[in-house]
Amino acid sequence: MTIDQMTDAELAAQPAAYWTRLAYEATIAFTRAQQAEFGFSQPQFWLLRNLSKNDISPDGHGMTIPELQEAMIAYIKPEDDLHAEAQVLLERGWISRDSESRLWISEAGEQARVDLKTHAPAIRARIHQGIDDADYVTALKVLRRMIENTGGNLV
Repeated sequence: MTIDQMTDAELAAQPAAYWTRLAYEATIAFTRAQQAEFGFSQPQFWLLRNLSKNDISPDGHGMTIPELQEAMIAYIKPEDDLHAEAQVLLERGWISRDSESRLWISEAGEQARVDLKTHAPAIRARIHQGIDDADYVTALKVLRRMIENTGGNLV
């Protein structure tokens, strides 16, 4: 029986962890594939965002790889290699490294971050296709409640 053939009662009995894992894996894989088509990786974009004073960084101060890993702990995947991803950005001239191994976003990197960010609405639109905002908000509220019910952390 496929999910489309299940009754609402049968769907309500489905394990949340199974479906949230599938949703996570599918949306991350899709997002990363789309970004790769545009010539960058999700971790590269996160590095730029975390180093930019115009985005996640509160002050634009340089950060070491361990500091960046700590800053990204809530969303980085275990297989993401920030050293290798940073090397690509260094070679592109989008970041630089100082004598204390701190990474700094360059003007070219800031422009790349802005340019890369322009792809996000199209990626989001594809993921949200056929889902109205009210249903999406309801889904997030349900997930948030499940997190609270299980003692999880809301970031």
